Amino acid sequence: MTAVGFCGEWFIFTCDKKLVAIHTKQARESFVFDCGTAEKKPKNAKEDNNSDGGASEETGSDKVLAFTVSPSGKLVALTDDSKRLVLFRCEPSWQCISIRWVVRRCTSLMFSQAEDKLLATDKSGDVYSFSVVEPQRDGELKMGHLSMLLALSMSPDDKYIITADRDEKIRVSHLRSPYNIQSFCLGHQQFVSALLVPSGHPNWLLSGSGDGTMKLWEYESGHKLQSWDLAETPSSESDKQKKPTVCRIASSPDARHVAVQCERVSTVQFFTLDQEGDDKLVPHSRLSLPHCPLDVTFDLEGRLWVLMDSSDAPLQVYTHKQDSWECDAESLELSRVTKAFKPHWETLEASTRTDNRFEHLYKVSFDNVTAYLQKKQQRVEEQQLKRGMAQKANGNKKAKKETSGAVPRSST
Repeated sequence: MTAVGFCGEWFIFTCDKKLVAIHTKQARESFVFDCGTAEKKPKNAKEDNNSDGGASEETGSDKVLAFTVSPSGKLVALTDDSKRLVLFRCEPSWQCISIRWVVRRCTSLMFSQAEDKLLATDKSGDVYSFSVVEPQRDGELKMGHLSMLLALSMSPDDKYIITADRDEKIRVSHLRSPYNIQSFCLGHQQFVSALLVPSGHPNWLLSGSGDGTMKLWEYESGHKLQSWDLAETPSSESDKQKKPTVCRIASSPDARHVAVQCERVSTVQFFTLDQEGDDKLVPHSRLSLPHCPLDVTFDLEGRLWVLMDSSDAPLQVYTHKQDSWECDAESLELSRVTKAFKPHWETLEASTRTDNRFEHLYKVSFDNVTAYLQKKQQRVEEQQLKRGMAQKANGNKKAKKETSGAVPRSST
């Protein structure tokens, strides 16, 4: 997974097996964590004895699957394809606090607002809670879905945990007793790929999906406030047969802007949230990019950092000026980050950068009714043809019998 984010003034990006942190303000040494050289999972003798024929345990590729930053910007966590869960402290200096192991490969991570818990969702639909205070403690199973979990969020007061799955469902559960479901937010037609409780609006939830829409909810009641079809925008490059997948919803720290990124679409769309108006979700502007974005994030100053599928200029910074977003190519922070960023980026293959995470999640519909009706019509026609041929053959036989059985009259 190729992704970007901010941990305080540290710019963080993940690519292939690495997490790299670069300070944007000071000339501090970059921090690099390579999962390929990290601690391996210790073998369990009991499991080895019980294994059939001594079969070795499945090994992962060490690729980073997800990472998250704590609300204070002091902690970072990542998970990889080898089922590691790594916890870092970034201030006063970077330090790996612990390496733990998850049961199944994770899809998303999130710290609680109190930063005492780290929640992880996995491909089997389970949510585990890992202690931050006790960094060596194993995870605790909190809840489960019947489908793969794709996105995770929490209410700002740590009261609710919000989970989204492949089967279009968004579930709002009580964090302390997850078996107690508060509400469901239902309405998407495809998998839900992104969730965000926007800054400044603690009772609202934004969700993005493979159906090409972004929806606004009052998540505590499950009431849908508004829906916006991203495929209807004039600048959309998505194919008409398949709507764009929302892969990132980001909110600026001052709560003024919401940026929406769709997979394989070279446009970032901006919205504002209006608490008082009839339309709560208001389109603001669109930012056309020279290449398709791989990920977007806001820094503490409200600037948008965009990582693009490009070898020459993969990273750009955009500043909001007079109702539009302008590229800040002269940014000193961008120059500092790009200088440290480029060597890691150049080692990646193009196919690794643009790995499609959502293509296999679309539900395939089979129209077997049409095929059945076509075959039925074909059978009816064949039966009618056989019946007609049989009637014709019987008619011919009858005519022959009548001809052969007739007695010729003699003339006198």
